[in-house]
Amino acid sequence: MGMVFDSSDVPVPDRFDVWREHLAKTICPMETSSEHSGDFRAELRSLQLGPISVVPTKVQPVTGLRTAKLIRPSDPECYTLALLLRGTLGIRHAGQEAVHGAQEMYVVDTSRPWEAVAGSVTSVGMGVPKELLPFPPSSVDRFLARSLSGRDGIGGLLAQFLTRLATDTTSYRPADTARLGTVALDLLTATLAHHLEADDQVPPESHRRALILRIQGFIHRHLADPDLRPPAIAAAHHISTSYLHSLFQHEETSVAAWIRRQRLERARRELADPTWRTTPIHAIAARCGFARAADFTRAFRTAYGMPPNDYRMSACPLTG
Repeated sequence: MGMVFDSSDVPVPDRFDVWREHLAKTICPMETSSEHSGDFRAELRSLQLGPISVVPTKVQPVTGLRTAKLIRPSDPECYTLALLLRGTLGIRHAGQEAVHGAQEMYVVDTSRPWEAVAGSVTSVGMGVPKELLPFPPSSVDRFLARSLSGRDGIGGLLAQFLTRLATDTTSYRPADTARLGTVALDLLTATLAHHLEADDQVPPESHRRALILRIQGFIHRHLADPDLRPPAIAAAHHISTSYLHSLFQHEETSVAAWIRRQRLERARRELADPTWRTTPIHAIAARCGFARAADFTRAFRTAYGMPPNDYRMSACPLTG
């Protein structure tokens, strides 16, 4: 996630103009104004996931106007979804007016004018070329500028995914960014389909990927349960156990192997975390769903090449 603009790196008199230039290149050109333009504070980052762009931003109160005059010479032909993490934003677009708050999302069409008035806002934008979505424009028009919840359901999964990308400092390889772009597109497609009540327009592969992500989220929330097994997972998602296994075959692993890997990775993180330094290893094992400490030690040694106590000592040595 590369930093495109940080106001602290720019001389005070130039901050607003430089931010506006980067905004035009990263999202799209807009006429902007702010009562804080004399000492504007903002951040703008960007991650390119194939044809999908993810742009986290932080800004002081600002007004943005996308006009027909700006659209004619510079239209990226995208839908842009924005997820608000903090603050409020009001928008007028496509005959709709709405005010959005934290954990709410909305979509705009870069080919049509809009006006947005933002307070001090932290948000994540996601730009998607129109031709990648399997919906006719008339369908998408139904909810331009309207609020889409990012708190639960498939919209919650999309919001979690974008939030994780916005806060992650990982350097992704090209192959990774392509895969993440596919996941982002599938989640957006499923979210829009839910709101359009047009599930029949969603490609089967998008359904599968969205279901896998929902199941994986369920597993993460229940890792501490030693009885977390395929029949219970399948029942919680109203699918057969055999279909659950077939889903994970597409992920090139088994359900049990994926659960074990997540449990071991959670345990590894806690062993390396100084805040867990005095927690007995068997307690960490139990927190991560291992009912027997001996099973945990054996699995950890196989996965990481050393027993958990040695790993803790190397990753989080005693001091003083």
